[in-house]
Amino acid sequence: MSQPNLFASYDDLPFWSAPFGLTLLDTIRMRTHIRVLDIGSGGGFPMLELAERLGKTCTVYGLDPSDDAVSMITAKKEARGIGSAQIVQGVAEDIPFPDGHFGLIVSNNGLNNVRDQAASLAECFRVADTGAQMVLTMNLPHTMSEFYEVFEETLLEAGMNDEVARMHAHIGEKRKPVEYLKDLILEAGFTINTINVDGFKLKYSDGAAFLDQFLIR
Repeated sequence: MSQPNLFASYDDLPFWSAPFGLTLLDTIRMRTHIRVLDIGSGGGFPMLELAERLGKTCTVYGLDPSDDAVSMITAKKEARGIGSAQIVQGVAEDIPFPDGHFGLIVSNNGLNNVRDQAASLAECFRVADTGAQMVLTMNLPHTMSEFYEVFEETLLEAGMNDEVARMHAHIGEKRKPVEYLKDLILEAGFTINTINVDGFKLKYSDGAAFLDQFLIR
């Protein structure tokens, strides 16, 4: 394996998504001989980890609209020799697979960023086989609450009331309450077995270090 490919296949685990992804992996019923769909695969975690844990009798398909994500995951799976993983470019509102195709559907914060959550969940139900499991992780309204509290105070001190309203609108759009998500999932046709509301903290020395972090910038 060449050095660039080696580095590409062992890049840093994304700490922003890792706690969600580890919970997702712990919740999945590990089975053989199933097809799996991962919605919003991003850089390939936990899609590629899941493909390796399930083994060669399963095929894990990643779905992501980004050219960069498709290229990145293609390079990683080839470098690591994960033949059971396939990445497809597309959106969750129009999943390019036939009815009842998957025995497992997962999304690690991917459904936070779709255009239409109800349509995406309806598509998930369409491509789910009878008895399929779906495991989702989602950002909730309290995500990054300490940052937003300080941000709101700063905006109010500067007299930027319109920007405060826009901030709350953004939170409401991207971070739905549990009951709202529960209703959407049930309306799509799924049965809910468990809901786990949890949280974690990322620590920084001060606000400047936080604002200079790569993903924040």
